[in-house]
Amino acid sequence: MESDPRQDELAAILRADPVVWPALERARAFELPDWLIVSGAIYNTVWNALTGQSPGYGIRDIDLFYFDGGDLSWEAEDAVIRAGEDHFAGLPLPVEIRNQARVHLWYEKRFGRTCPAYRSSVHALSFFASKTHAVGVRLNADDTLSVHAPFGLADIFAMRIVPNRALDNSETHTAKGARARAMWPGVTVEEW
Repeated sequence: MESDPRQDELAAILRADPVVWPALERARAFELPDWLIVSGAIYNTVWNALTGQSPGYGIRDIDLFYFDGGDLSWEAEDAVIRAGEDHFAGLPLPVEIRNQARVHLWYEKRFGRTCPAYRSSVHALSFFASKTHAVGVRLNADDTLSVHAPFGLADIFAMRIVPNRALDNSETHTAKGARARAMWPGVTVEEW
C-alpha cells in the first residue's frame, strides 16, 4: 500500500502486543513463501489498544496466509498445517494456516459461489468481505513490518466496518459486523 501515516501507529500497537508480536516472530521463523498474518489478529489488536481491552480480547485465532502455487494438493497444505501445529505450540491463540493459492479450489463448495484464483497473499486481501478486515502484516528480517492494506488503515482506526463488494459476501460482512459491535460497542458498520 502507499505510505499511510497510521502505519507507524499500527506497528507500535503490534510491537507492544504480547499475543500478536510473538506470533509474528514465529511466523517469520517458519519461513513460508509470501506469508502474512491477516485480519482479526491485526484489526482486533488495534481496537483493543484503542478501547483499553486486554491483549487477545475478541481474537479467535491468528490467520496466517501463505502463497505456494508449486503444489496445490490438499496433502501439501496439510503438511504445512501439521508442521505449524508444532512450530506455533504454546502461543496463547491457535494459528490457522492457509495456502491462498488453493482457495479457489474449495471456496465454492464451502460458500456456494466461486472466487478467483488469487495471485498472492496480498491479492487475496482484496476479496475480503469487509474492506476494514483486509489488512496483513509481515515481520521482516530487520524487525520492521511490511503492512498490506489495499483499502488503507483509516477505517480500522475509525473502528468502522465497510463492505467490500468484490464478491457477494454480504452474509459474512453482516455476521462479522454484528459480532464486532457486540464486543467493541464503539464499532460502526456500514450496511451491505
